[in-house]
Amino acid sequence: MKPRAPQLALRLDAAPPDTQTPWCAGGQVAYLGVCLTLVPDSELHTPQRVGNELHLPLPPGATPRQIRDAAESWLRDEGLALFTRIAAEKSALAGRQGFVAPPVALAFGKGGDWVRIEEGRLRCHWRLIEQPEAVIAQVLANALAKMQQAQACDDLFALT
Repeated sequence: MKPRAPQLALRLDAAPPDTQTPWCAGGQVAYLGVCLTLVPDSELHTPQRVGNELHLPLPPGATPRQIRDAAESWLRDEGLALFTRIAAEKSALAGRQGFVAPPVALAFGKGGDWVRIEEGRLRCHWRLIEQPEAVIAQVLANALAKMQQAQACDDLFALT
């Protein structure tokens, strides 16, 4: 039997999503490697993170569905902004002439990879936001490196 390649042995410190997460006041969601406590706050107009609490603009008697929708919407918005910023930073650090940061979109399917390359764009699974920022940066750096290699191969016979 052939030994496993080191990159295949990479293990992200990710627990599978907990389908039993209590979507209620005091429930918790994972965000950048820490748990945020959900706090309905009827005085807010937009969600706000305060320390390890996520204050959601909901009344105290909000339903579990309302709490889940508000929390996941905030996580997705934060994820897209963070993934886009990291992709831009990693692209700039690559310093490769003609390579710009690709557009970033969110993926919502169950299973699959954290990041897929589709038609010149990065499709990041929205739950990647649950990982620490260092893990996210590494995952995106690996995807960008694959994109750069593909671009170099496409341009093999181009005149410069």
